[in-house]
Amino acid sequence: MAKTSTDMSMIEAIRDAMDVKMTMDPNVLVFGEDVGYFGGVFRCTAGLQEKHGLHRCFDTPISEGGIIGIAIGMAANGLRPVAEIQFADYIYPAYDQIASEAARLRYRSNGDFSAPLTIRTPVGGGIYGGTTHSQSPEALFTHIAGLKTIIPSNPYDAKGLLISAIEDEDPVLFLEPKRLYNGPFDGDHHKPSVSWAGHPLGDVPNGHYTVPLGKARTLREGNDLTILAYGTMVWVAEAAVEATGISADVIDLRSLLPLDLDAIVNSVKKTGRAMILHEATRTSGFGAELIAEIQEHCFYYLEAPLVRVTGWDTPYPHAQEWAYFPTKDRVVKEIQDLMSEQQL
Repeated sequence: MAKTSTDMSMIEAIRDAMDVKMTMDPNVLVFGEDVGYFGGVFRCTAGLQEKHGLHRCFDTPISEGGIIGIAIGMAANGLRPVAEIQFADYIYPAYDQIASEAARLRYRSNGDFSAPLTIRTPVGGGIYGGTTHSQSPEALFTHIAGLKTIIPSNPYDAKGLLISAIEDEDPVLFLEPKRLYNGPFDGDHHKPSVSWAGHPLGDVPNGHYTVPLGKARTLREGNDLTILAYGTMVWVAEAAVEATGISADVIDLRSLLPLDLDAIVNSVKKTGRAMILHEATRTSGFGAELIAEIQEHCFYYLEAPLVRVTGWDTPYPHAQEWAYFPTKDRVVKEIQDLMSEQQL
């Protein structure tokens, strides 16, 4: 009997998603800095050029604006490009192309043209990458109407969400938490690294499947607290809830835009308390948007003030990474403080 699934890291799952789509659809192309012969800085595209040819997986100059500009032109003319920006920290030169061109093409042309392109980029810290390899700029992109913003937390979701992104008729930004590429991370950097081998969410179906964009996953169910997280912070949330013994819903948002508002509202109405976790800096972070939605839809159900646990408002500090990063210990303390709050 043929094997129906394979143990994969997130790197392997992302590569498999592109391989599946390139095999199914000759219009799917993969390109970016060092993605061809070298196979990408994190090896996410290793072997794709050898298998699918020089014209379907190729290297580009170091020009992020050019990479996305080329992708928009390809997409408008019927191809399905998957462009890689080597680190999210380098995506800013491409911001104008993403915000002003890709996201608006369908609206500006009254539906005559669209830009079905996927932009992959590693995001977040926890790898001693310093200021220019650790940033979390997701909130800059969730503010762009016409652009979907996705961030997986495990290999199963990474493959299914990336295939959905490539098949989508409009541009999708696919953020890859680099700290999770090789295994889940609970926020304790003193512990040995853990791989995805043997993890239930590292068991990835072979071939084609999709995870729908805009649907959250409830990783753990409880009654007293809702924790909203995405990317690496999903696993920090899990570890903190385990350490405190609190009965909590841990919701992995997976998709920041579109947002699964129903999952959030139903959970907060049940628990009466909510905490939001993200690595990005605090001020104007995506947590602020989540708090606004909860306040608007769940105000009369709240039993305590809403809480954010985030990175600090500073450039990502290389020497003080673990003071900046929302670690398990920080989240545990915030949970304890929140649960001791008097009822509103």
